[in-house]
Amino acid sequence: MTDFVPLLVFGAGKMGGAMLTGALRAGWPAAMITVIDPHPSDALRATAAKEGFALNPASGEPAGLVLLAIKPQMLDSAAEALASRVNAGTVLVSVMAGKSVGDMKARLPVISKIVRAMPNTPAAIGRGITGAFIAGALSQTERDLVAMLLMTTGRLEWVGSEDLIDSVTAVSGSGPAYVFYLVEALAKAGEEVGLPADLAMRLARATIEGAGELLFQEAAIPPATLRQNVTSPGGTTAAALEHLMAEDGLQPLMTKAVKAARARAKALAG
Repeated sequence: MTDFVPLLVFGAGKMGGAMLTGALRAGWPAAMITVIDPHPSDALRATAAKEGFALNPASGEPAGLVLLAIKPQMLDSAAEALASRVNAGTVLVSVMAGKSVGDMKARLPVISKIVRAMPNTPAAIGRGITGAFIAGALSQTERDLVAMLLMTTGRLEWVGSEDLIDSVTAVSGSGPAYVFYLVEALAKAGEEVGLPADLAMRLARATIEGAGELLFQEAAIPPATLRQNVTSPGGTTAAALEHLMAEDGLQPLMTKAVKAARARAKALAG
């Protein structure tokens, strides 16, 4: 049986809301959950009324676990609001991009146990992946609770240094946008070879959806093998891959894009 602790969700937008829903689904008692959101949506108000968690109470006891799911520029105001709701035993889980452990300690010095996490948008449908780094001495129970919370929206990978969170951000945090743009580009290429725009988009979208599901279902097979399985020597796929796998093809472009995203993440942290 899980020993739940009082959970405070600060910010219940898309990501915070997805994790709140996941926590409730995982059995976190609503009576032990408090949500603070400066601009609660009608849907959030309705969920609070239905499930029974506290929404924007005037005061409250310090939380055992705080999920900080706000925009980075809101950190200062959030820290002021959180000051009376945390203590030395509180574990802070931040899913803010670009805000370091040092940033959070500077604003909430009473907290020494911080987990910096970077999920991605497929968390909204339970198919996300989160990279996370632990700063401070968490007990095994605390670590398990954090893992449970983060895994309610998908898979979890721990990283050994905070610096790698910027790399996680560049690969999987921003990664869904790269895939969505791939769909756009593939559909546009379809138009260039004569397909009607709506048909080209349906074909491109279904192809990426199906390939992604195949990657998921055949997780033991390397992507390179799956690619080779589709590629007949001298065939149509091989002709296309000659361009995609050229020295100036997709790989160097993707590397350049990921490095740019990582550099931007580091700049935001500064």
